[in-house]
Amino acid sequence: MDTLEKLTILADAAKYDAACTSSGVRRGYQAGKIGNTSSSIAGCCHSFSADGRCITLLKVLMTNSCVYDCKYCVNRRSNDTRRAAFAPRELAELTMQFYRRNYIEGLFLSSGVLRSPDYTTEQMITCLRILREEYRFNGYIHAKAIPGAAPELVNALGLLADRLSINIELPSEQGLRTLAPDKSRSAIFRPMAQIRDTVRENKRELVKYRHAPAFSPAGQSTQLIVGATGDTDRHILHLTESLYQTYRLKRVFYSAYVPVVENTLLPSLDTKPPLLREHRLYQADWLLRFYGFQARELLDDTRPNFNPYLDPKCDWAVRHLEHFPVEIMTCDYEQLLRVPGIGQVSAQRILAARRVGTIRWEDLSRLGVVVKRAQYFITCAGHMRDGLRFSPATMVRQLETIERGLLPHAAMEQLSLFDATG
Repeated sequence: MDTLEKLTILADAAKYDAACTSSGVRRGYQAGKIGNTSSSIAGCCHSFSADGRCITLLKVLMTNSCVYDCKYCVNRRSNDTRRAAFAPRELAELTMQFYRRNYIEGLFLSSGVLRSPDYTTEQMITCLRILREEYRFNGYIHAKAIPGAAPELVNALGLLADRLSINIELPSEQGLRTLAPDKSRSAIFRPMAQIRDTVRENKRELVKYRHAPAFSPAGQSTQLIVGATGDTDRHILHLTESLYQTYRLKRVFYSAYVPVVENTLLPSLDTKPPLLREHRLYQADWLLRFYGFQARELLDDTRPNFNPYLDPKCDWAVRHLEHFPVEIMTCDYEQLLRVPGIGQVSAQRILAARRVGTIRWEDLSRLGVVVKRAQYFITCAGHMRDGLRFSPATMVRQLETIERGLLPHAAMEQLSLFDATG
């Protein structure tokens, strides 16, 4: 099998790994090395940086051969699919050829488990070591750590990669036992804790010794599959909150389950991926990380799943009308962040603008506020917007109409399907 055939198979097998994120690393040109990385480099095949550039990583598996038999995975050992594997030097040379042709700006490397977690990690380390030490590659590298690998191998991998990630995949231990019996939660969380502690120690070392080698400077992330099991949004969101607090993850990614294999324990092959659920979880994730919300505020036992018709912030607001309206000229930053239609940037602009004058309704759009959402929850100089008439019920209907216009196309299709099926 030639290199192009291997690339076709292993790049396609890597498409289920979600990693659409900026790297968080800024490393400029260094004498004697090739490439660089900035804080705008993204961890996915194609994305757009903050300055509008389309940027690309080579996203590939070391091998799609796997000793595990995870029922949801297209690469499981019992699945009849073409297998391929890169030799470490072969993949390193391919990466450099792509980089020199300006096809890519870095590498996203994952792998099936070939022979054992230790052997697979050793192969990945050898590949990255060739890139870093022989080719002096200085670009961004995101590597997937293999659960169950020896701590010293995880440490070696983290010294070569900019970001490490370990996929939890299934949100509950019961789901893991049922669909991935070869894996255990302890094997996943143990290296997560090691990476967290090593990153913390490494930061202290870098303060003392500026030229000390950096360990996973962009931190770590993970991925959760949505829709393969019966776990509720509430369970997934509480797990996400715990991961951020306990393991200091940079990102939790959500991947709508795409039926690729027939199994009685999984959704049927004609089931559409739950893209709307994935979208709502990403919105809620943003609220946890940047807007001061807690998981228990957004969902509870009586409402275990997100409202398909309203984004989580709007849904929270209409269920807590006792907190509104807020006066735009006097409320604090935290209150502004809880207003639908006001984000971090627009909240900061409001704080700056009201120091020099009175904010009027016509000023809000220029400050970045989505007025058609925010108008139900704020006052300007003590007054609601002129001509605005609504009751709680009509407000919800109008917000649902606005939301339909803002949903991504794929999520909009699923909302239409939801309407049709009730």
